[in-house]
Amino acid sequence: MPTIVMAVASSIVAATADSLPEQPHALMRARAFAEPLLASEMMDTGENILAHADAVAHILRGIGGSEAMQAASYLVYACDHLHKPQEVIAKAFGDNFAALAMETTKLVWVQRQARAIGYPVIIKAAGGGGGRGMRVVHTEAALIHAVHTTRAEAGAAFGNSAVYMEKFLERPRHIEIQVLADSFKNAVWLGERDCSMQRRHQKIIEEAPAPGIPRRVIEKMGERCAAACKKIGYRGAGTFEFLFEDGEFFFIEMNTRLQVEHPVTEMVTGIDIVQMQIRVAAGEKLPFVQRNIEMRGHAIECRINAEDPYKFTPSPGRISLWHAPGGPGVRVDSHVYTNYFVPPNYDSMIGKIICHGDTRAQALARMRTALSETVVEGIQTNIPLHRELMADAKFTEGGTSIHYLEGWLGQHRR
Repeated sequence: MPTIVMAVASSIVAATADSLPEQPHALMRARAFAEPLLASEMMDTGENILAHADAVAHILRGIGGSEAMQAASYLVYACDHLHKPQEVIAKAFGDNFAALAMETTKLVWVQRQARAIGYPVIIKAAGGGGGRGMRVVHTEAALIHAVHTTRAEAGAAFGNSAVYMEKFLERPRHIEIQVLADSFKNAVWLGERDCSMQRRHQKIIEEAPAPGIPRRVIEKMGERCAAACKKIGYRGAGTFEFLFEDGEFFFIEMNTRLQVEHPVTEMVTGIDIVQMQIRVAAGEKLPFVQRNIEMRGHAIECRINAEDPYKFTPSPGRISLWHAPGGPGVRVDSHVYTNYFVPPNYDSMIGKIICHGDTRAQALARMRTALSETVVEGIQTNIPLHRELMADAKFTEGGTSIHYLEGWLGQHRR
């Protein structure tokens, strides 16, 4: 098997930033592939990476943001293994701009389309992700200002000022389908995830399977997603994201990469998604077909962020004590340790706690215990918020919408 290096623009920047010497991957790296960079400069790293990639057969995009799309030609394949068709496919799925581009010179057309869709609508950054670059518009009077504001924010955050418009649903759930596909026209879907517990479009809790949605509805959508991958020749791991309301799915986007919440799928299927995407990139066939995929039990993930649990202000600093939970069905993905310094430069997430159980009730019980065992001193985290949500009656019942958490926070102001 060829030498394989997992890489994404954000992790390359972190690994080579000499200003952050305490990062574990910075401490362990054998050599740097690029000069120290700021996050805003990461899009210029591609040629530096390839300049040092003579011994690397493949470079895969792993966990990263949509802003990495402009570096797709560097991060899909490298050297003599670069496949242009795959770059085009990643571009087609990963660039949310697609066929819905808006230019400020076509604002009359934009107003016409908004009327046809029906208010409220939402303006989104085409190159965006992570909840940034979004504006909900309830009236035509506010539309043009929202377009201009979102374009400016998108240009500053992602280096791409293109925006597009969607119908804004009032009480949807965020449901996504995980897929894996190889170079031999084989594609499978690995069940769904419910990512509806969000604040300002940022996911906080994810679970699999989605509670309360009939399996026949999920299976029909999963089959469509796998068929789409086969039709366009997609390769690797990917996620089709949808809004789900009143029994209907509304397509949002496809993320052509591994996602933060992939562990819940790994826990219920027993499939190592990271290993599979590496094997696929190395030219191997998927070792299973759809009928081999089985969902076992329920899994829940809580994202642990270095922030005030209720005001959400960042809380960088030194962790004076770190104790991770353990026990049956408990998994912790984290890079931190006692005396680790949480930098202010990047995303505030410092870990993920994932709990699996035979039932959703058991997974919830294990998560409550795991959160009570977790100790992080020296900085603030959102663990107190997670503890409250795990005991919340509506969340325990299942099926909350993407707007539920913001309403809950409004009623539980600190």
